[in-house]
Amino acid sequence: MTGESWGLLALLLGVTLLCVKPLGLYMAQVMEGAPIWPLRVGGGLERLIYRLCGIDPGEEMGWKRYAIALLAFNALGAVLLYALQRLQYFLPLNPQHLSAPSPDSAFNTAISFATNTNWQSYTPETTMSYLSQMAGLAVQNFLSAATGIVVAIALIRGLARHTVKVIGNFWADITRVTLYVLLPIAFVLALALVSQGVIQNFSAYKSATMVEPVTYREQATNAAGDPEVDRTGKPVMRTVTTRTQILPMGPVASQEAIKEFGTNGGGFFNANSAHPYENPTAISDLLEMLAIILIPASLTYTFGRLVGDPRQGWAVLAAMTILFVLLYSLANYNEQVGNPRIAALGVSEAATALQPGGNMEGKEARFGIAASTLFATLTTATSCGAVNSMHDSFTPLGGMAPLFDMMLGEVVFGGVGTGLYSMLIFAIIGVFIAGLMIGRTPEYLGKKIESFEMKMSAIAILVMPFIVLLGAAVAVSVKAGQAGVANPGAHGFSEILYAFTSAGNNNGSAFAGLSADTPFFNIALGIVMWIGRYWPIVAVLAVAGSLAAKRRIPVTEGTMPTHGPTFIILLIGTVLLVGALTFVPALALGPIVEHLMLWSH
Repeated sequence: MTGESWGLLALLLGVTLLCVKPLGLYMAQVMEGAPIWPLRVGGGLERLIYRLCGIDPGEEMGWKRYAIALLAFNALGAVLLYALQRLQYFLPLNPQHLSAPSPDSAFNTAISFATNTNWQSYTPETTMSYLSQMAGLAVQNFLSAATGIVVAIALIRGLARHTVKVIGNFWADITRVTLYVLLPIAFVLALALVSQGVIQNFSAYKSATMVEPVTYREQATNAAGDPEVDRTGKPVMRTVTTRTQILPMGPVASQEAIKEFGTNGGGFFNANSAHPYENPTAISDLLEMLAIILIPASLTYTFGRLVGDPRQGWAVLAAMTILFVLLYSLANYNEQVGNPRIAALGVSEAATALQPGGNMEGKEARFGIAASTLFATLTTATSCGAVNSMHDSFTPLGGMAPLFDMMLGEVVFGGVGTGLYSMLIFAIIGVFIAGLMIGRTPEYLGKKIESFEMKMSAIAILVMPFIVLLGAAVAVSVKAGQAGVANPGAHGFSEILYAFTSAGNNNGSAFAGLSADTPFFNIALGIVMWIGRYWPIVAVLAVAGSLAAKRRIPVTEGTMPTHGPTFIILLIGTVLLVGALTFVPALALGPIVEHLMLWSH
C-alpha cells in the first residue's frame, strides 16, 4: 500500500473515531427520550404525528407485536413505492415524461428500496421521474435506514433489561430515529454537498454543445424502430456524429445525503457516486465516505451506553475496525499491483502510463486507486452499495475483497443498525462457543445464552448464505440466468455470485457486467432481498424478547470478560469462521481461480 492509501485510511478512521462518542451519545439520548433540546424543539411535531396516527408512544410491545408492526410498515412501503413507479407517467414532477418501469423492474425496485438494498437494475436518469426519486426512493431511504436502527435498539434493550416482556414501541422508535437522527444529519450533509457542486434542482434535462464532435457506429433501425439486418442476418451499422449532449438534472444532493448516511446506496444517476453531479470533488468523496461509516460506527457507543458499560461498545468497534483494515489492505494491494498480463506485453512507457501505480480500469481519475478501493471496501462493509468505481473492473482478488465484505454478513461496521445487531448475534454465538470450550454455561452481559437464543441466532446468521448460494446455483443452472452473463467462465460466475450476495445482504452494489434487468433476475433478486432482510430481523427480535425476560446473572470469577482483547479476537474469529466455512468453496470457483489463471503465465 502507498503512503496515500495509508494517509487516506488514517484520515477516515481518525475523523470517524472523533465522532463516535458524541454521535453515539446523542442517539442513545434520543432513544431514551432524554430531555435534550432537539427533543424539546421537535416534541410538538412528534406528538402531532402520534395523535394523527392514533399511537400511544408509552405503550411498549412484546417482540412478536414489534415484529408484526415492522413487517406491516415495510410491506406497505413497498406496495406504495410499486404503485408510484407504475403511475409515474400520469403524476407531476416528470419533465422528461418518462414512462412507467416494467412490472418486474418496479417489483424489484420496490423490494430493493424497502429493504435498504437499493439494487438498481435500471438506469435511474432515464427511468425514474423526480417524484419517484423523491417521494418514493428517497423516502424509503429514510424509513428503511430507520428500520435497521430500531431493530438494533430493540436488541440492546433486550440485553439491558431484565424480567420484562417488552422491548419498546416500534412506532415511537421509528418516528424518533427519523425525526431526530436521520433528517437533521441528512439536511446538513445535503447543504455541504451542494457547496461542492452536487446539483439540486427541478429543471428539465439540458442540451449542451460539445467542445468536439463525437463519431461512433450503431445499428440502424427502420421506420418502426426495429433493428435492421442484411440478407445474411448481420446487423446493418451506420456512422453517427453528434455535437450535443443531454445533461440530466434533478434534486440530487438531498437524495445523495440520505443514500450515504442511511447506508442505502441507490444513485440518482447510473454511474452513482462516480458521476460528477453526485460526487464532484475529493472533498465530496471524503464527506460521502464519512457519511457511510459514521452512524454504524457510532451505534457501538450507543450500545455501550444503553447497556451501562461503554467498554462493550468499544470492543465491538475494535473488532469491526480490525476486519475493515485487513479487507481494505487486500483490495488496495491487489489494485496497486495491477494486471500482470499488461506488464508481460512489454508495452512502451507511454502506454503503461495509462495505469499509473496499478489497475486504473474502471476507476475515476479524480479519485485514483486509494480512494476507489477505500470507497469500495467501505460501501460493501457497511451495506451501503454506493460506488465511485466499477467493481467489475477490479483485479480478481481486489474484487474479492468487497465480495467477502458482504459474505461476512455485513458486520464490518455494517448497515445502520443491521451491522450492530448482526455483530451482537455473532457475539452471542462466540460466547456460546467459548462456553462449550471451558465447560461453563455461556452468558453475555449477564444473560444466560440458552437453546432458544442459539436457534434464533443460527437462523439470523445462516439464512443469508443459504439464499445466496441457492440463488446463485439456480442462476448458473438455467438459461434465463446464463443469458445475463457477458463474461463467460470464472468472472461470469463471480458476477452472478456477487449479485446474489449483494441482494442477500441488502447491499445493492454490483459487478455491473451482469445484465440483470430481466424478469428472471428482477424477481429472483427481489425475493432474495426480502428474505435476506426480514427473516433475520424477526429472529433478532425474538432473541431480544427472550433476553429481556431473563434475570441478570451477577458477575463472578468465572464470568468471561466481553470487553478485552481476548473477546475481540474471539469475535473476529467467529465472524471469519462462519464466512470462510460458508463461502470459500464458492469463492474458489470465482475470484480465486480467476486470480490463478491471471497469474499462471
